[in-house]
Amino acid sequence: MVKHIVMFKLQGSDEVRRETALRFKAALDALPAQIDVLQSIEVALNENPSEDWDIVLTAIVPSMADVATYAQHPAHVAAAAIIKDVKQQRACVDYNC
Repeated sequence: MVKHIVMFKLQGSDEVRRETALRFKAALDALPAQIDVLQSIEVALNENPSEDWDIVLTAIVPSMADVATYAQHPAHVAAAAIIKDVKQQRACVDYNC
């Protein structure tokens, strides 16, 4: 099993960042029903205003190859497009567990 952990920092006003993050979360939360290799996904919005990152997700897939399958799936690509114009930074760690 592989855990795929990603954090996103968005740009824009607090309102724009929050609204975009909520739409992104809803799209990501729907992915397990659409992507066979996606065993689970947990998406959360940062509640601590003194921290810089806005969104974190933890996805679990069977193998490292499945990370690419998940990333290239049209439903995931559509979800990622939601934050495309406001994404400032992305950090990712993938590891076997």
